[in-house]
Amino acid sequence: MKRITSFLAILFISGTIFGQFDFGPQIGYTASNLVFDRSEIENSLKSNLLLGVFFRFGKKVYFQPEVNWLTQGSLIKYPSLSDPTPVEQKITLNTIQIPLSVGWKFVNFKAVNIRIMGGFTANYIMNTVIDTKNGDPGDYLTPDDFSNMQWQWQLGLGVDIWMFAIDVKYFGGINTIMEKDIQVDKENYSVSSKSNLFEVTLGWKIF
Repeated sequence: MKRITSFLAILFISGTIFGQFDFGPQIGYTASNLVFDRSEIENSLKSNLLLGVFFRFGKKVYFQPEVNWLTQGSLIKYPSLSDPTPVEQKITLNTIQIPLSVGWKFVNFKAVNIRIMGGFTANYIMNTVIDTKNGDPGDYLTPDDFSNMQWQWQLGLGVDIWMFAIDVKYFGGINTIMEKDIQVDKENYSVSSKSNLFEVTLGWKIF
């Protein structure tokens, strides 16, 4: 938490140095998915809301850091040979997300601009919650199996209309967030996973 506080302080100081600086709160919608390397494991998207703040430095070419609070995760189903009802685990990763983007305003009018952006994202997993149905939780994934740090690449498109900023981004997992050997119906499975995310945000430029 001290690192995040220092990061915010540096951004505010930088905003007083550079001429073009925007800052504001944002809300958004996210759809995340844990992608497994085993086709036997089914997974589905987890939707949630996002709350955060964004900073933007520069005019036509700009740098945009953000600090967001969101949850990632997925609903996964394991194969079950002896029981027609598969084992399910609802995985929730409570996350502080820090995207760092570089963008270009390829349409840039006074009231409206259209932007493309890309960069990298650091995710600090603050808490992992797993709800298991139709099975013993200890036989499957547990919170201790997940890393507390995740890196993603990102690509996106944005539009500014007056004081409002709309961004649409896709985040792809870089590092493996989980690796474990599990046994399902006497079958051994070595599984690993990365987290992907789709995100739409609406920001309000108040500075």
